[in-house]
Amino acid sequence: MTTTAYRTCPLCEAVCGLQLTIDQGRMVDVRGDHEDPFSRGFICPKGASLGSLDEDPNRLTTPLVNGKPATWAAAFAAVEAGLKDVPGPARAIYLGNPSVHNMGGSLYGGAVVRALGTRNVFSASTADQMPKHVSCGLMFGDPLAIPVPDLDRTDYLLMLGANPLESNGSLCTAPDFPGRLKALKKRGGRFVVVDPRRTRTAALADEHIFVRPGTDPYLLAGIAHTLFSESLVTVKVPVNGLDEVRAALAGFSPQTVAPVCGVPEDVIVRLAHELAAAPTAAVYGRIGTCTAEFGTVAQWLVDVLNVITGNLDRPGGAMFAMSATEGRPRRKPYAIGRWTSRVRGLPETNGELPVATLADEIETPGEGQVRALITVAGNPVMSAPNGPRLGEAFARLDFMVSVDPYLNETTRHAHVVLPPPRMLTAGHYDFALLTLAVRNYARYSPPILPLDGPSEGEILARLAMIASGQGADADPALLDELILGQLVTPEQRAQLNGANGAELRLDAMLRLGPYGDWNPSPRQGGTLSLKTLLDHPHGIDLGPLEPRIPDNLRTASGKVELAPEAIVSDLDRLRARLGGKAPEFVLIGRRHLRSNNSWLHGVGRLTGGTNRCTLQINPADVERLGLDGTAVVRSTAGELTVPLEPTDTIMPGVVSLPHGWSEASANVLTDDMVLDPVSGNAVFNGVPVLIGRPG
Repeated sequence: MTTTAYRTCPLCEAVCGLQLTIDQGRMVDVRGDHEDPFSRGFICPKGASLGSLDEDPNRLTTPLVNGKPATWAAAFAAVEAGLKDVPGPARAIYLGNPSVHNMGGSLYGGAVVRALGTRNVFSASTADQMPKHVSCGLMFGDPLAIPVPDLDRTDYLLMLGANPLESNGSLCTAPDFPGRLKALKKRGGRFVVVDPRRTRTAALADEHIFVRPGTDPYLLAGIAHTLFSESLVTVKVPVNGLDEVRAALAGFSPQTVAPVCGVPEDVIVRLAHELAAAPTAAVYGRIGTCTAEFGTVAQWLVDVLNVITGNLDRPGGAMFAMSATEGRPRRKPYAIGRWTSRVRGLPETNGELPVATLADEIETPGEGQVRALITVAGNPVMSAPNGPRLGEAFARLDFMVSVDPYLNETTRHAHVVLPPPRMLTAGHYDFALLTLAVRNYARYSPPILPLDGPSEGEILARLAMIASGQGADADPALLDELILGQLVTPEQRAQLNGANGAELRLDAMLRLGPYGDWNPSPRQGGTLSLKTLLDHPHGIDLGPLEPRIPDNLRTASGKVELAPEAIVSDLDRLRARLGGKAPEFVLIGRRHLRSNNSWLHGVGRLTGGTNRCTLQINPADVERLGLDGTAVVRSTAGELTVPLEPTDTIMPGVVSLPHGWSEASANVLTDDMVLDPVSGNAVFNGVPVLIGRPG
């Protein structure tokens, strides 16, 4: 007997609604959900392959202890034994990107971190988006208050270092991003892409502008300088530091920065004029600008431009979503560098240390040397800088446990592997991604199939209980009740609905949130709860984005802090590079439509076609170097021999290689000693390399 179920796709940040046909526990058909008010039936190749991923024969179905199948009881007992004699300061945890895409990781990952009693917390954030969190934290007082372009209403979009036609969007939740960009153009708007490659997104744009990798801050500073010098600045939100920003950017005129970034002076000036003249406009910069040596400066300048063109927090500009589970405001102003790493003295950001120093903490003897590690839904050997070194470091650990459905380059080092169950057995709600949505929206997907073992939430809850000394046999439901006791009153607790701890907590967050019936000033009638979402399986449209400043600011001043000292001081380093000599070649990464970081390279349906691990290089560089078929790429961190893909879509002096592809991963070439010093983010774009012939 076949049944139809509806579910949010968990494979990227677009949160598309899916219609699934289930036959005897198998997903036999996957289509876009045309009744979803946000995604309206859009589906990409990743979503269409959800069944193949859910039933991947390579997925682990039982725990492993020292490489051998074990019962769940034996596996948790092994975890308790492995952590028992390792004190908190010698423990570490790494949280991978998929943690954000499932309820278990979102709801219980933090509990594991707190239970470990350690400051050795690492995640994929410092290999991805930490510069944005830091710049927003310092400007708005909350690292999660990230403005997104109001795609459906803007008249002008300037996009840097992003390729949403391949990635489906990032730090900007927008189902059918391509369709929204086409609609922008159809209504007479203008769309400009700045990128070292003519990507699929750039090909769709009204204009593509080549820029040298890692130099986006010079271009953005040149645009801002023009706005200041020509009295084109318009500020419509309360700010501190406008004069300080004007003074700090005085040395970055278009004439000065053009030779560095490779964008002609007249183009920089024109971009400033276009932003100032557009009825509404938004500047959006993503991973290409984050994973660079001046990533935080770049992300700060993105929002400086949104502020000084009068486009922050206004329809058609850069706006803040209002998530249905948005919690209580932060009590303390945001700060970074509250502690530093033991070996290299690198500062903390968002409660984390840079993943680029994880190997140092494992390898270096002394008090606090990391001896035990938990990884959750991550493969840092493939996704972190200088992955081979990290793999060697993992082999030295006294104890390692991984929550992961696969044996991969990271989890093969684990003494215990705890595989989460199939996706169809878990509920799904996008806590983080809906805080970045271009339209307010909520949707919950209940489990479709029954569990035949612990849920991912229960696995993590048990890890938290073990790490806190409660033991392998402690009831994980106690953790849920402890957390609920901090959220709701006993009377409210008695009214909660939910089949498990995760659903009970979701119900509490929805009812306390801005649209919930327990909010003293609810929006849209205050009726949102878990029951409401269950009654609306296609999701609920909560309306377009609305202005939120000053209510959502968490700065001590109650204003946007336009000139945070930690960021403005880094302009001295940026200024010092103005006269430097550029390397002959620099390396950048690359996204594929059917790939998602290092997640999906084992799914056969997604690995063919253009999903190739080749070195894209300009034909003029191939001819000049006398290359034929393959090339050797060398950096300070490593060396690879890779097949060439000559293409004029990449600018001369730039080569591109994707990451996460076995021995040919770009991460072999990235140096874990090179970071954005403000955020601690790893540098994957603008990496100096040498290109030569094999042999």
